Amino acid sequence: MPLDITISLSDDDLQKFQDSIDQGILAATDQECAIAIEESAAELIEKVHELGLPQFIADRLLKLQILLNMIRDTEWKLNEEEIISIRGALYYLVNPDDVIPDNIPGIGYLDDAIYAEIVIQELRVEIKMYQEFCQFRIAEENRRRNKGMDPHVGRDDWITDKRELLHIRMRERRTLSTGGRGLRMRLL
Repeated sequence: MPLDITISLSDDDLQKFQDSIDQGILAATDQECAIAIEESAAELIEKVHELGLPQFIADRLLKLQILLNMIRDTEWKLNEEEIISIRGALYYLVNPDDVIPDNIPGIGYLDDAIYAEIVIQELRVEIKMYQEFCQFRIAEENRRRNKGMDPHVGRDDWITDKRELLHIRMRERRTLSTGGRGLRMRLL
């Protein structure tokens, strides 16, 4: 029988994560570091199953794949600031100086799972818009194929229209979600 556990993080706890994000954003402004962050995060996500992690940790780390997809998707085209911010958020996962060292059996990735949950919650609007974009892209490709059309003809036009609409909605919602209070964590 599953068990839900709720934890509360203090402002000091969140500040530790924020410090890592800030450090990651600074590192991600260097192209070589940015690529290293992205590649290391991808390697961690790929080897989650091999690590034999508890399911609740593995589930959360695997959710971060969508962030990699967002910054690697050449048709989604986030702006450079957004890409740097997402890489900065991924930095915590590859930083050897995180709260619980990853080499501690059983709990080494617990802080990474908590952090992943925070990041996914804070970027839920961006993730939702990206998922909508991916669903639209697949549906439109299928619709065009079913009509006997080549989905690549005029692709830039129909992709651009949808992407621009979703980017506008995403950025408006991001602005509205802060409501003058600011995010718990400054990811974007």
